[in-house]
Amino acid sequence: MDEMLGRLGQTIKNALGALVTGYEVVCGELTVTARAADIVKVATFLRDDAACQFICIIDVTAVDWLGREQRFDVVYHLLSPRLNQRIRVKVTTDEVTPVPSLIDVFRGADWYERETFDLYGVLFTGHPDMRRILTDYGFEGHPLRKDFPLTGFVELSYDDEQKRVVYDKVQLAQEFRTFDFLSPWEGTDYVLPGDEKAKPEGKGS
Repeated sequence: MDEMLGRLGQTIKNALGALVTGYEVVCGELTVTARAADIVKVATFLRDDAACQFICIIDVTAVDWLGREQRFDVVYHLLSPRLNQRIRVKVTTDEVTPVPSLIDVFRGADWYERETFDLYGVLFTGHPDMRRILTDYGFEGHPLRKDFPLTGFVELSYDDEQKRVVYDKVQLAQEFRTFDFLSPWEGTDYVLPGDEKAKPEGKGS
């Protein structure tokens, strides 16, 4: 299988030349890397070429490599039902550089690209409806970025007086606790029932 995928990767590389920056086969999966500006040409070739026939788009997502200059990998998963093969295509971008939309190549990319924008903040040019799709209207930030706080920025509740849902800044009920491991909360000086057979600390092997 790996040998066959390797040949397919080499075929794609030979056909597209500089449009493909590399490929690798890992754990029985072929991954092709390309420049973001060329993703439409690469996807069109993978869809139309007889050796590929990747006519189904399965997913579009991203990976956030916080601290890297091009912090996002935009990842496309394609399927060829006729050849019973899958392929992964990766391009890189940053927070402000948009990636061309694949909606004219794969109509099914519509909601996948909206989800990637919503959760990661990756921008797609040429998309006809680049709105959030999973978070609420007015949501602040992109929740799958590595620098997004676990608490979020706002919390919602129902206001009985206003008879509607309202948004407020997040207020923690208590501060985050840090333990110095000397606190009595960390353990007892006496033996608890059932622990009689436990070896005393520092004794035994």
